[in-house]
Amino acid sequence: MIFADVVIVPCEDYLQEHVDEALAKVLEPIGGLSFVKPGMKVAIKANLVSFMKPQSAATTHPALLCSLVKMLINLGAEVTVGDSPGGLYNKLFVGKVYSATGVYAVEELGGKLNWNFEQSEEHNDNALIAKDFLYTAYLKDFDAVIDFCKLKTHGMMAYSGAAKNLFGVIPGTVKPEYHFRYPNVMDFANMIVDLDEFVKPVLSIIDGVVGMEGNGPTMGTPRQIGIIGASLSPHKLDLAAAYIIGLRRENVPTLQAAYERGLIPASVKDMSINVDIDNFVIEDFKRIENYNSIIFKNELPGVLGKAFGGIVNKALCSVPVVSNATCIGCAKCEQICPAKAIHLRNNRPKIDRSQCIHCFCCQEFCPKGALSVKRPIIARILNK
Repeated sequence: MIFADVVIVPCEDYLQEHVDEALAKVLEPIGGLSFVKPGMKVAIKANLVSFMKPQSAATTHPALLCSLVKMLINLGAEVTVGDSPGGLYNKLFVGKVYSATGVYAVEELGGKLNWNFEQSEEHNDNALIAKDFLYTAYLKDFDAVIDFCKLKTHGMMAYSGAAKNLFGVIPGTVKPEYHFRYPNVMDFANMIVDLDEFVKPVLSIIDGVVGMEGNGPTMGTPRQIGIIGASLSPHKLDLAAAYIIGLRRENVPTLQAAYERGLIPASVKDMSINVDIDNFVIEDFKRIENYNSIIFKNELPGVLGKAFGGIVNKALCSVPVVSNATCIGCAKCEQICPAKAIHLRNNRPKIDRSQCIHCFCCQEFCPKGALSVKRPIIARILNK
């Protein structure tokens, strides 16, 4: 029996006994793992974005993955943990990510890691944006997919949680292509919602024990949040988790896209939650204040409206900026930029603003956090 749209429970650390207890509590009010039948094959889609240690707060913590794997195996399921991180989608690269993120621990419990790196072309007639896309084929072999994400800030989407986690079904080296294909922030958000609706995870869980604030989703600062959340809907879970760090539906493009499709209500207050969520809100959480997280609708018609919209976009649009003091000249940003807007000069990246599509791939994957999101002064004044 389902008692809530979203469940939030406190969890202050990653001690295994604390995690086991909290995970059991968070699942019970939404029906637990009642969908599991003996012999069922279950995939856990974790957030394993890159070569990040668990203490960096960029990836789903292995203690939580181990806890869920144990629960599923005890119910007779065959369990595999996987992801397609940013980079090569092959055994060598992904194996190094598995090692750095600590997820080899699931194998000691009888779980498996995904070693199938085949890709398949998929078509989805019901999609609004991504009707045809490349897919990590291993997920097609499973009876159910569980979305196990991390609570973080995000340069382009403002927030990274359950919906954004399923962008990981796109093979790593293909991800920049999708940024280039959908440079408009709402098109990109709708593409992600299309992927969510295609995968249809049976359960979504968020690791908010220690989240990431500031320059997320990889180079921000770990921040104690002290919660684990769960829902049958990735979008309802995101609506609640984003609220905890001070974001509303209209601040997060994936939430706005989900709302326009009728997948979530207008406000977190319109959902059933097992606790008073206001008790968990962190007032001083350092978010990425990004123009791209503001849903701007131009009401002026014709040529005048188009010109006005262009001026507004240029005046308010956040941009990636480089800290030369932090940059080591590794050229990762130049390599990953889908628009080819970055070139190294004198061993430092120079960004061609006329070519930049504001996808913030450079900011997300800079190994030293030398790139960050900068808001124009007009946007900062308007926000005040």
